[in-house]
Amino acid sequence: MQHVIIVIHLMLVLALIGVVLLQRSEGGGLGIGGGGGGGGGFMSSRGTANVLTRATAILAGLFFVTSLVLSILAGYNRKPTSILGGSGPSAPISAPGSVPPLGGSEGGGLLKQLQGAPEAPAAPAAPSGPQVPQSQ
Repeated sequence: MQHVIIVIHLMLVLALIGVVLLQRSEGGGLGIGGGGGGGGGFMSSRGTANVLTRATAILAGLFFVTSLVLSILAGYNRKPTSILGGSGPSAPISAPGSVPPLGGSEGGGLLKQLQGAPEAPAAPAAPSGPQVPQSQ
């Protein structure tokens, strides 16, 4: 069903592009090109009754309808998700008020210090005085 509507949608897009390109230029909507405001303007009876203008409006309406149908069909297969992380089989259950560990036992830093976990052994103390960069 969705593939058929996509094909119809693409045909409408191509037809809409072709109809818009076939239309006669208004000739100076901003005063460029030496024309504008003459008897053959956009809102005249001849301009609104033009077949290409009506075809453009019909194709544009069908384009919007197929776009809406495609967006509705795309939403049918979605399952609702929660922004709150549910406690599944992989999430450990912790006591109320405690902070669960992030990322397992590896890593360290402030979170491990707050939880009272032992840290990795510290690096040997650096000698006092100015340090010279060494290449390895």
